[in-house]
Amino acid sequence: MGTLFVVATPIGNLGDITRRALEVLQQVDLIACEDTRQTIKLLNHFGIQKPLTSYHDFNEEKKAAELVRKLEGDAKVALVSDAGTPTISDPGYRIVRICREHAIPVIAIPGPNAAIAALSVSGLPSDEFLFVGFLPATKNARKQKLTAHANVTSTLVFYEAPHRIEEVLLDMQEVLGDREVCVSRELTKVHEEHLFGKLSYVRSRVKPLGEFVIVVAGATEFRQAAPITRDEVLKRLGMTRNQLYDLFFKKKDAD
Repeated sequence: MGTLFVVATPIGNLGDITRRALEVLQQVDLIACEDTRQTIKLLNHFGIQKPLTSYHDFNEEKKAAELVRKLEGDAKVALVSDAGTPTISDPGYRIVRICREHAIPVIAIPGPNAAIAALSVSGLPSDEFLFVGFLPATKNARKQKLTAHANVTSTLVFYEAPHRIEEVLLDMQEVLGDREVCVSRELTKVHEEHLFGKLSYVRSRVKPLGEFVIVVAGATEFRQAAPITRDEVLKRLGMTRNQLYDLFFKKKDAD
């Protein structure tokens, strides 16, 4: 029986890789990675030569089955993502689950994680927090997701891409209120930056460059959800105004 190693890799600064991670990457038979072009840079930097196989969102189901067949033999496989800890807002969940179901050993090689790094320097309560990850790309779906977390009292942690950071912070302020927030940009890299303050303050100063982690203070008072408009009701019911009108008055006449 083989072993699957879930190996955390640097989120920016290559000096953050652990000695144990390097030892495992040198010993395994195969490295399953999100993007072979990114992982080969890391391996080349440390003089490691190992076979690579791509493992990402679009081939995860098929590739997981292939890897498990190797693991059911004597293969030792390392799972890595482009940056940080695999399976945390990254591919990997499926293969870990199958390994658990087949009693294949899975060992964590801990290390860098952007959410924990940002939380640790946010200045916001860290004794209880909720990792939400990436919000939906569309505005309506994003606001619905935020509304579902509006009354969570724990600190909230989100990931976000540069091209959406400004609109996401605006949606957060509209849905969650003008809470305290710490927005971390380019963690561990040369241009690392942290903006702390109310959402209204941070929004006016954020630069849409690099990868972001947003740490938001939890709710301190109950926030009433915004009332659903008539058009939203019709959309959810899949009906036109005339259809709803006919349905209402037909039922009224029947009564």
